[in-house]
Amino acid sequence: MDTTNKKLKHTIAWLDRPEIHDYPAASAYLSLLLDSTIVEKLVKALQTGDVLGFKAKDIFRAAQLPLLDEHNFHVARDLDKIEQNKSLSPLLLVRDVGRRHLIIADGYHRLCAVYLHDEDALIPCQITSLTSQDLASL
Repeated sequence: MDTTNKKLKHTIAWLDRPEIHDYPAASAYLSLLLDSTIVEKLVKALQTGDVLGFKAKDIFRAAQLPLLDEHNFHVARDLDKIEQNKSLSPLLLVRDVGRRHLIIADGYHRLCAVYLHDEDALIPCQITSLTSQDLASL
């Protein structure tokens, strides 16, 4: 197989844990979708959860969101960070079990940048689940 035309991909550098400001950002986004009691529970679960790896293309498929291109300011900034080998913050994800859907609570622009760089890249994430019991408890 001829690989002379393949673009050399930089290894993506990641922080060990999400940055502290990612959690309030996730909370603000989730507050648009869910009751504050549930949001508080989900964010606490994210803060204490393990970091797991998922492929960029699989996260996109599960979230069913459009891919933002490199002309988006935030995506371009994250692509620059990848090229400069600056560490990115892991994503914060919520599984909506009832809808079989993935919510990107924080990190959508990072996801887009990583996908544009390498759709097979493994992305570190903290993930928790939203269940029908959570919604019924309101």
